[in-house]
Amino acid sequence: MISSTQQVSYQTTEPATAENPDGILGKDDFMMLLLAELQYQDPTEPTDTETILTQTSQLAALESADNTNKALEDLAASLSNSNQFSTIAAIGKTADLGSNAISFDKEATTFEVYYPTDIEQGSVEILDVDGQVVKTLDVGTNPSGVYQFTWDGTDTAGNLVDEGIYYVTSSYSDAQGNPQTTRLGAYPIESVKFDGGDTYLKVGSSYVALENVKEIY
Repeated sequence: MISSTQQVSYQTTEPATAENPDGILGKDDFMMLLLAELQYQDPTEPTDTETILTQTSQLAALESADNTNKALEDLAASLSNSNQFSTIAAIGKTADLGSNAISFDKEATTFEVYYPTDIEQGSVEILDVDGQVVKTLDVGTNPSGVYQFTWDGTDTAGNLVDEGIYYVTSSYSDAQGNPQTTRLGAYPIESVKFDGGDTYLKVGSSYVALENVKEIY
């Protein structure tokens, strides 16, 4: 009789996990089968030479295919690394993200604009979907570079605009008085970062996945 204070433990035996669940034979498995066949063949009726040669040939073909697959995997990995590091050559060039749109949702929005030449004077224009200017921001006199701006969501009359998509451009004059234009979405590439199999470019104050870059020039 077992008292209520006694603890009883039970052990269960789990089925062994199959070492080759897919049932795929490799070259080592093939060799083991061939050796087992030779070891346990009927001495009175041994396996003929032609059969042995055929099986040996199959083993050689299997090993060759295995080596080829391994070489292709190594080549693919090497090309992937080569493609990643070739991106380093893009440092100093300009990455275009393909859009100058910003989203406004009743809260102030911050964005960055790159000026490739020195700024004597100019402004940032915020346009609606119809291309109409709803707000201008002063750029000031500054050297070339990436500058951050904050738009509070009001138009030129001080009224809060509707939520939605807006577009950012900028017109300015350089130090020689020549008219210039630029827009949100195009920035110099400052550095390249590798994270696992992904490549990121530092543009402005943030990193952007290489796949999101539409053009580099």
